[in-house]
Amino acid sequence: MLKYSLNICIDHCHVVGSRVLPRCARLQRAFLRRSGRGPGPGVQQKTSVAPLAKKGQASEARASGHGASQQFLIRGALLAPPPVPGSQWGRGGRPGRSAATKGRGPSAPAHHAPGALSGRLGPTRPRPGTFRAWTSRVGAMLRVRCLRGGSRGAEAVHYIGSRLGRTLTGWVQRTFQSTQAATASSRNSFAADDKATEPLPKDCPVSSYNEWDPLEEVIVGRAENACVPPFTIEVKANTYEKYWPFYQKHGGHYFPKDHLKKAVTEIEEMCNILKMEGVTVRRPDPIDWSLKYKTPDFESTGLYSAMPRDILIVVGNEIIEAPMAWRSRFFEYRAYRSIIKDYFHRGAKWTTAPKPTMADELYDRDYPIHSVEDRHKLAAQGKFVTTEFEPCFDAADFIRAGKDIFAQRSQVTNYLGIEWMRRHLAPDYRVHIISFKDPNPMHIDATFNIIGPGTVLSNPDRPCHQIDLFKKAGWTIITPPTPIIPDDHPLWMSSKWLSMNVLMLDEKRVMVDANEVPTQKMFEKLGITTIKVNIRNANSLGGGFHCWTCDVRRRGTLQSYLD
Repeated sequence: MLKYSLNICIDHCHVVGSRVLPRCARLQRAFLRRSGRGPGPGVQQKTSVAPLAKKGQASEARASGHGASQQFLIRGALLAPPPVPGSQWGRGGRPGRSAATKGRGPSAPAHHAPGALSGRLGPTRPRPGTFRAWTSRVGAMLRVRCLRGGSRGAEAVHYIGSRLGRTLTGWVQRTFQSTQAATASSRNSFAADDKATEPLPKDCPVSSYNEWDPLEEVIVGRAENACVPPFTIEVKANTYEKYWPFYQKHGGHYFPKDHLKKAVTEIEEMCNILKMEGVTVRRPDPIDWSLKYKTPDFESTGLYSAMPRDILIVVGNEIIEAPMAWRSRFFEYRAYRSIIKDYFHRGAKWTTAPKPTMADELYDRDYPIHSVEDRHKLAAQGKFVTTEFEPCFDAADFIRAGKDIFAQRSQVTNYLGIEWMRRHLAPDYRVHIISFKDPNPMHIDATFNIIGPGTVLSNPDRPCHQIDLFKKAGWTIITPPTPIIPDDHPLWMSSKWLSMNVLMLDEKRVMVDANEVPTQKMFEKLGITTIKVNIRNANSLGGGFHCWTCDVRRRGTLQSYLD
């Protein structure tokens, strides 16, 4: 409801409202007919309005002519929103009013004659329930008092009042139209909700069940703006002692710019080769990872968006965001959100695992990491720097083989995280926990890399404790050759065994490091064509071809390879 009250002074005229009735009775009838409240032109009806002035005052006003002081008072009633067609308002009255008063406004004076404001309507009456009918009723509700006359003053007030009336009418019309548009938008929203329940389209952009079906689309990471993570307890437990001074010096700052520039060039060449092989390549958004951020539990700078395999895993038509375990990777998902939203809009499933708080309770502050022997003992006992305070995992600690997915408990993936994946993927998929003789387990694909149906590369330095499970299933266990990467090449976040961290384009094509000739020969003996790419500088950031990518779509179906 809107209380419409306006004061205007013109030559000592006081106006509240938007209309003035002329003093002349003939003009009053014409004015009322024009507004839809009086009798038609051919109807003779006596009009009665409130007396405007006493006889003496009227004579004095006529004697003073146009220069006399004039004062008009118009009081508007409460204005309601435009009536909804078919409502009680649209039928000529407010709810709760009697039939005898439906024709009058609430402020209409009792001494008005029926023909003046509430009498029989002429042929110009607007159709009930329309916006025009509502505005006409508002005009009839105005109470007019003209205390002192003068035609010029009345005309001026009438002109200004009519202009204000148009402004008010336009505002109400726009408000009514906005309401109608909002209603239509709400109906469209409900229609969109109905569509969300439809089954996944057959041409879903996300579809991958294993590591070797023909690759059609892949996400490749970025080295731009990569930062050295702060040297916290979880970083210290996952890195080699010889690189600790590097982290202490450069933590929170960019990796060496010259090295990053070379890594960027190598990854761009890798993307070009993938495109030449018929693979669609997507890239994460560039982000400045040097910015410091703070949560209620910690503060840190970022790391990078170089390794999509660490944070994303595709299982069938679903893409899952891993929660991560390093504080420097807390907001890493932001670089991939635009890509994932695009997949989601096109029909893919999208799941984000529970985000850990990464509070101090998630990490063992007394974890002994001064020697490899200490780590071996603790790993054998199932103790790691991450506790079971809350679920956490990196997607790279899981590797797929159809209905069977293999995971390891590592420095960044705890049992609660594996259990969350197990429950989330059941009953269509089975999650198996496997372990290795590894003093510093972090990411499974440089230790146990499945390259085909029933074929796996198994790191000889980190033998699998459950290898008999695969042998009984008839799998072929392949031992990759020792990597030949020089000792003086910086590997700040990984081991030399990135040589076996390869990307299968299909069962007969593999992307392999151009420098790792022994590994190339191994694949050629298996009848697999090698696509050679040099990413030696990109290796320094902690990953090989498998880590630098996340296969989004492979042409294949869900099968079981372990039964």
